[in-house]
Amino acid sequence: MMSIIVPIAAVTIIGLICAVGLSVASAVMAVKEDERFPAIRECLPGANCGACGFSGCDGYAKALLKPGTKTNLCVPGADTVAVKLSKLLGVAAEDVVEKVAVVRCSGDCEHTQPKEEYHGIRSCSAAKLLFSGSGSCAWGCIGMGDCAKVCPQNAIYMEKGIAVVQSAGCIGCGLCAKACPQGIIAMIPDTAKTEVLCSSHDAGAQTHKVCSAGCIACHKCEKSCEAGAITVAGNLASIDRVKCTGCGKCAEVCTTGAIAKADFSGAHRFEKQA
Repeated sequence: MMSIIVPIAAVTIIGLICAVGLSVASAVMAVKEDERFPAIRECLPGANCGACGFSGCDGYAKALLKPGTKTNLCVPGADTVAVKLSKLLGVAAEDVVEKVAVVRCSGDCEHTQPKEEYHGIRSCSAAKLLFSGSGSCAWGCIGMGDCAKVCPQNAIYMEKGIAVVQSAGCIGCGLCAKACPQGIIAMIPDTAKTEVLCSSHDAGAQTHKVCSAGCIACHKCEKSCEAGAITVAGNLASIDRVKCTGCGKCAEVCTTGAIAKADFSGAHRFEKQA
């Protein structure tokens, strides 16, 4: 009988000692949570997109507890969230630069042709592994909707073989840009009026051969811009947002239609107007 009781008693005593030790350790080594954290986290939208530069909303909320972290980094939350955070933390409110996603590709089925027939997983990331997709342009939209699948607002849809962003529904989270294996989705200020809808760096003749809507690096846009806001480098035109006045002359002279003049206002701007 004693041969059973002794081991049981020993294990019990050891268990009690360990329990006491763990309790003391948890009390001594515990990291106290700042009482402001739950309130700050409640202000954030919960998109966990990382547009703020931190690891999701929790990461941004923790960073805000430290002096110096700006309260206007949440693009999806826009000015509404920035104001709430500023009041909560007792700092001056700063304006949020609202952004909207733009697909820098116009190579739909009317302007380009497939180079092969793809039979595989319906995923841009998977298709890219096979000769960069079935499209004739290696730089263009693969068109299988990886971006649309991650959009929390359903603001991206597929039309004529390429992705299209419905600007009015975009909150600028940037998840689509991260999901695009081609890297052709850009996050631009929703005050922009012009954008280059092409990502090809091939020579003009090669680009035009595979896509009639691509940038052929003719420099006409560059020469027409009185503000010097558009330059052509690496066979592709690009716009300097600081210099651009939104006059649209570059779009007017573009022979292929690779530059678009449009209203890129995102969801937050429409909310303000409402």
